[in-house]
Amino acid sequence: MIAPGLPGVVGQAKSEVKKMAVAIPQHLKQNRHWRGVIYLFQNHPKLQQYFNTKYFDLDSERVKVQALKREAKPWSGSEKFMLNLALHLFNDANKVDLGQMDYLDQNNTRLALKAIELRYL
Repeated sequence: MIAPGLPGVVGQAKSEVKKMAVAIPQHLKQNRHWRGVIYLFQNHPKLQQYFNTKYFDLDSERVKVQALKREAKPWSGSEKFMLNLALHLFNDANKVDLGQMDYLDQNNTRLALKAIELRYL
C-alpha cells in the first residue's frame, strides 16, 4: 500500500513519514553542502515529493542516497539528473554528468544553476 501523496511510501501511514514542512535547522540552511540540496528539494516538483523523513534525517544530517536512487529508477532523464545534481552538491562522491544539463528545460536549468551557485559561491 502506498500512502496518498507520498510516492514510494509503502505500508506506512501518512503521519509516519513527515514532510519537511518542519523548520529546517538554520545551520543546515547556511551549510554549503546542504543549501543546494534543500533548494532543489524544495523547488523541483518531483523532488518535493521525496523531501520527507523517509529519505532525510536532518537531526543527524543524513540523506538516504541509495534509497532515493532506487526510487528514481523509473523517473525521466531530467528528473534523475536533478536528483543526481542534488546528491552531488551534498557530497561530491555522488557523481553527476553536467553535460546532461543540455537536455533540461529552461526551468530545470535555472533551478540547477541556482543550486550550483548556492553550493559553490
